[in-house]
Amino acid sequence: MALIRITSPHVHKPASTADIMRLVILATLPGVLAMTFFFGWGTLINILWAAFLALAFEAACIKARKRPLYFYLKDNSAVLTAVLIALALPPFAPWWLTMVAVFVAIVIAKQLYGGIGQNPFNPAMIAYALVLISFPVEMTRWTAPFMLHGEGWNVLGFIDTLQLIFGGWSEHADAFTSATPLDEMRHRGGLTTEEAWRASDVLANVGAWHAVSAAYVMGGIFLLYKKIFSWHTPAAMLLSLGAIATFFYLIAPDSYADPFFHLTVGGTMLGAFFIATDPVSSATSNKGKIWFGIGIGSLIYIIRTWGNYPDAVAFSILLMNLAAPFIDQYTQPRTYGHKAPKRGIKEKA
Repeated sequence: MALIRITSPHVHKPASTADIMRLVILATLPGVLAMTFFFGWGTLINILWAAFLALAFEAACIKARKRPLYFYLKDNSAVLTAVLIALALPPFAPWWLTMVAVFVAIVIAKQLYGGIGQNPFNPAMIAYALVLISFPVEMTRWTAPFMLHGEGWNVLGFIDTLQLIFGGWSEHADAFTSATPLDEMRHRGGLTTEEAWRASDVLANVGAWHAVSAAYVMGGIFLLYKKIFSWHTPAAMLLSLGAIATFFYLIAPDSYADPFFHLTVGGTMLGAFFIATDPVSSATSNKGKIWFGIGIGSLIYIIRTWGNYPDAVAFSILLMNLAAPFIDQYTQPRTYGHKAPKRGIKEKA
């Protein structure tokens, strides 16, 4: 007689690193499709180019360290880093800019620290911050979404995009690039917020960025459902950013953007669900993740509003990566068998 297996416990195979990385890459698919729809073929081209470079640089480093090549390449961590870099870069980023970013992420920010699990900072954000500071012109030339063009979204075809990325920048590119909404809001001069919305075509057509953010939220919900990460960091980050933005908007609506703008424009959702939740470079305890997320959200608003860079997700995450060990020291949970948690740094007698 066959046994009906209806009671616990049931033993399940634990997810491997490769499985987790594969799920995260899969979760970026809605965002990739949305960016391709609104901004053209550049996003897909950059992803393929960055993935090829990441695997090549990873293989070279592993070979130099005399480690088993296939064992380390199959974990998909290099490909995930490449995908995150490509999504953060402008769709028309020249080939050499992507190569520099991937080299910094894989070789310097990851392998020189000892490889996966040893890096104190998120490799993709280290790379993004470095190229943003080093090449500000190329990093601020974003593809205008299709709604800004009178002829529909297929203004620049696949072959033309390839030629633009690998053939060099030209005057032809100026017709297809524009500032981002965060750039427009940051450099609106003496205009009030309402006047800036009326005067700027970019701000008037901000719906493309809203749709891309919604696509990243879909991917983030999928990862939460799969229990790849907990809700603490993204929820704390988004709630803190929204709360601070609401406070200043209510005080002076003519001078500050509304909270919905801050939450749905730029890299906020990509950072909240795909970068801040990195288990290696973020806080570990649930309470620590909340403080980690609050710090990121607060820094994003501060840098966006009063700093020199319109989108501050990368810098905020990197600063909180630096603070993560300190947060862990003071947010350790109580372990079984102890009356109170052992928190802080205590000197030995």
